[in-house]
Amino acid sequence: MSAFLRTASRTSAVRTATRAFSTTTPRPVARITIVGNLAGPPELQATSTGNEILRYAVASSSGSRDNRTTSWFNVTSFEQAGPRRDYLQSIPKGALVYVEGDATMSSYTDAEGKPRKALNIVQRHLEVLRRPADHSGQE
Repeated sequence: MSAFLRTASRTSAVRTATRAFSTTTPRPVARITIVGNLAGPPELQATSTGNEILRYAVASSSGSRDNRTTSWFNVTSFEQAGPRRDYLQSIPKGALVYVEGDATMSSYTDAEGKPRKALNIVQRHLEVLRRPADHSGQE
């Protein structure tokens, strides 16, 4: 067997083995993890279909003190009414949070007719890492 055929058969075996653990078809998924501070408490908003969603923004900073940049991420949560949604709404501005979500890009035309793109994040998991200290100095 030639060296080319041995390499080709090994390569196809590796490709086959990479999906052998799953019975579902591979789908492209963009996941994002954000660690940052809440810009404000999550707000409940009604959709055109009558459902309610939570929306909030997370600010994440990077870089050294002199070159610090902050990125703002808008996040949507489809949490159903109940204790979990009430908890999310009670998280105060400035809380350090860990958010995992699905990310998609969308294109639209703004009010001035300019084409724009937006990163949409749908929350899958949120964890509060630290709440801001209240005015009395206690957390």
